[in-house]
Amino acid sequence: MMSSMSDKRLRDDLRATLEARRDLGPDYEPALIDSFMERLDATIAARVRAELDHHGVAPRKKTGQGTPLVPIALGSLGIGVPLTAIAGTTGGTFGLLVAWAAIVLVNVAAAVAFMRRP
Repeated sequence: MMSSMSDKRLRDDLRATLEARRDLGPDYEPALIDSFMERLDATIAARVRAELDHHGVAPRKKTGQGTPLVPIALGSLGIGVPLTAIAGTTGGTFGLLVAWAAIVLVNVAAAVAFMRRP
């Protein structure tokens, strides 16, 4: 349940935000809203953690920041365009095959490594 102390703090924060908006004008409204939302998010997260702790629910382990495959694939395409021009000009068809085989190999290795992560 909501604690009266954090409710009072949130109400005070909202009042302060509204007063600041009146003082500063509408130009600062997005920054004021973002600031209040950050405090609200932090309060909600603290309440959820407290509730989970109260019920004995263990938090999940984070496995990482997300998939690194998208940046690798986009990087490969970004490198692939000039590499195709260079390899095609200097190495012909064989140069193109070697260059793109290397790009494919890097992407497959990254995907395999990602799949093996716990």
